[in-house]
Amino acid sequence: MKSSDIDVLIVGAGAAGMMCAIEAGKRGRRVRVIDHARAPGEKIRISGGGRCNFTNLGTGGANFLGENPRFALSALRRFTQHDFIKMVDRHGIAWHEKTLGQLFCDDSAKQIIRMLTDEMKAAGVTLSLGLGVKAVERAGERFQVDLDDGSRVTAASLVVATGGKSIPKMGATGWGYEVARRFGLRVTDTRPALVPLTFEPGLLEQLKPLAGVSVDAVVRHKAPKDAGAGRPTKETVFREGLLFTHRGLSGPSILQISSYWREGEAITVDLAPDRDAAAEILAAKTENGKQAVHTAVGHVVPRRLAEALCVRENLSGKLAEVGDKKLRALAEGINAWTVKPVGSEGYRTAEVTL
Repeated sequence: MKSSDIDVLIVGAGAAGMMCAIEAGKRGRRVRVIDHARAPGEKIRISGGGRCNFTNLGTGGANFLGENPRFALSALRRFTQHDFIKMVDRHGIAWHEKTLGQLFCDDSAKQIIRMLTDEMKAAGVTLSLGLGVKAVERAGERFQVDLDDGSRVTAASLVVATGGKSIPKMGATGWGYEVARRFGLRVTDTRPALVPLTFEPGLLEQLKPLAGVSVDAVVRHKAPKDAGAGRPTKETVFREGLLFTHRGLSGPSILQISSYWREGEAITVDLAPDRDAAAEILAAKTENGKQAVHTAVGHVVPRRLAEALCVRENLSGKLAEVGDKKLRALAEGINAWTVKPVGSEGYRTAEVTL
């Protein structure tokens, strides 16, 4: 059996594995990175719609979820978003800021992957692709790792950076959790996050005509008081795009709130932020009672959404023919629509594992 002895073996050539390799290599360690994929940074490649949202200007400890909210603070202080931006600039990668401090490449996510592989090469890191792990054992003070090409690697340090279970079509398996359990580490329950939410069949049938409709929305969620460790008890609010799908809801605001939501809990959606739907619809009734209800509502939200809301509330005809109480109820469904998703689209489409 062919064998080698190194300082650090990193399993996983994603963002975390490559950054770890770069830092270890800079410190003079003999480092090797292996990955079963044929190319490094596969999830980086598809991130940000192919342009890689590589960091956020507002990143801080409060943005991280976990049983210990302060866990990430030390790492964030040692290597900030500004440090990463300097690396990007050093490699001549043009970027731009989108909403909410999100930074994207002007060109392609492949530039970030190339930057990381170039940094690894400069740090003396060996990268081996298309290579999986057959067995991991502890041999005294070192780790012994058998690879599927029949070789064995012995290392003083083993880093498992294989990521979570999200997007299995790209090779995600959750293998890292198995290794952690084997070495006696506590593994918390995992769940898909940054994922579209789904509705029960009856509600889906009502909303079927809305598939493809997108709006700017404010989405709110408040966990119950007995939610447990790692879940914020204060209300969580996101304002971004919302998309109706043939399964439920998606879009940036929904993906964000999905990390906080749990089965059996409700979310509240404002489909027309900064607008008082009740005031506008009642004013329209006063000014032109002959106007059709769905036409008046269509001045507040997109036409297809207005029509679906009127059908849901069983409202038709002219504004003058509908009582104010019913119009207010309709407006509440616009500014404060409370709905209970039944689930999510799961790891298949989830961007991360929580």
